[in-house]
Amino acid sequence: MPLEKVPTSETESYVAAVDIGGTNLRLAIARVTDSEPVRSIVARSQTSTVGTRAADAVVVLIFNGIEALLKQASIPRSSLKAIAAGAPGITNVETGVVIVTSYLLGWRDVPLRSMLEKSFGIPATVDNDVKLAALGESWAGVAGGVSDFVFLAIGTGVGSGVFLNGRPYRGSAWTAGEIGYMLLPGLPADPPERGKPGGLENVLGGDGIKSLWQSQWNQTSTKLPRDLQATEIFDHALLGDALAQKILTQTARTLASAIYNISLVLNCPLFVLGGGVGSHPALRPAAESVLKTWGTRVQPRLVISALGPDAQLFGAIRLAMNLLP
Repeated sequence: MPLEKVPTSETESYVAAVDIGGTNLRLAIARVTDSEPVRSIVARSQTSTVGTRAADAVVVLIFNGIEALLKQASIPRSSLKAIAAGAPGITNVETGVVIVTSYLLGWRDVPLRSMLEKSFGIPATVDNDVKLAALGESWAGVAGGVSDFVFLAIGTGVGSGVFLNGRPYRGSAWTAGEIGYMLLPGLPADPPERGKPGGLENVLGGDGIKSLWQSQWNQTSTKLPRDLQATEIFDHALLGDALAQKILTQTARTLASAIYNISLVLNCPLFVLGGGVGSHPALRPAAESVLKTWGTRVQPRLVISALGPDAQLFGAIRLAMNLLP
């Protein structure tokens, strides 16, 4: 992807944002003094991490990528004051250790913060990527001014970022929001091994929806191909395919069940849907319809992420800025 660039000043301060995914690495440089968050990013890039799983190799990719962005944006190295990174897994924010990532990356007890600080020579901080997405939506997206909300990231996997009393809630063992491991009726009763897809994730995530489609597919029920992605199935549901609509309804009911249970515990008025599957235009109204049929006294409001795939980057920018004096 070509690097994006806007005019910069050598006298200003900047922070770096990193979004580490199982298949992609996304980087951004942001101006600290910009009063509008959506205008703070001055340069960004994206590269594949396929075949690059080792933490030290990923840190090298991050360092080289940030150096390239600084050069492209004509920003002196001394103007970069802090860096924040999001990883797809349970992360101890206090120690800067990524305890365990998703099966796509496979990290265990990686001291990512210290590795970044050693590479860049500036303060660093790390957090779970979905929690960063929630922070991003709070700072620059649809959750601005909302003290209590839940960000639901539904893509290949499933996770959430919880905001309570205007602050991210991470839990005593940093696992708050790991809803992909929720056990619901109809799901496998035994919790999975650490780092493996969870019960809810296996049904609500993109791979789970694809498997559900394939298990019900036959040549008499649909004229569509057997090998469709979750978002393609939802596309065809909007176009009227009966089997695709059935899969959408089942998925929406599962999502509504998760939202209902979370609402009972946290009583959050807002749920932000993100990720490639979660932000699909077919899923939100379908889940809302299910929630309304249950007639609960308090109906949480469901909205689509305003920042889309940039939510994590904006959250990382905000977290990096918190390191500055």
